[in-house]
Amino acid sequence: MPLFSRNAPVGELTVTEADERVRNGVAMLLDVRETDEYAAGHAPGAVWQTLAAVAAGAPLPKAARGLPVLAVCRSGNRSRKAAQLLSARGVRALNVTGGMRARAAAGLPVRTGTGHDGHVI
Repeated sequence: MPLFSRNAPVGELTVTEADERVRNGVAMLLDVRETDEYAAGHAPGAVWQTLAAVAAGAPLPKAARGLPVLAVCRSGNRSRKAAQLLSARGVRALNVTGGMRARAAAGLPVRTGTGHDGHVI
């Protein structure tokens, strides 16, 4: 039996739950979208690593090590895959349901790298 199944369930939490955990310093938000998506707008304090890098087994960014990882993408599909892959590697990982679209819809901040208001693409 394989250690990882693409359909294995992973824990999930809402964008507001994720935001609270990150603000309280008890988890790290890992944005797994592509470069242009992340540059257009991301959650303040998020660390970035594409799903392709996660799938290739790249080490997590230093800021995401040692804390539970909350994976986020645009809608929650890629981040679910990332959370499954990370969980299979022994990382405590959860998927943020609804992704950045849900974050923006909830009125939570979305910023560019320069701190200006961003948008979700």
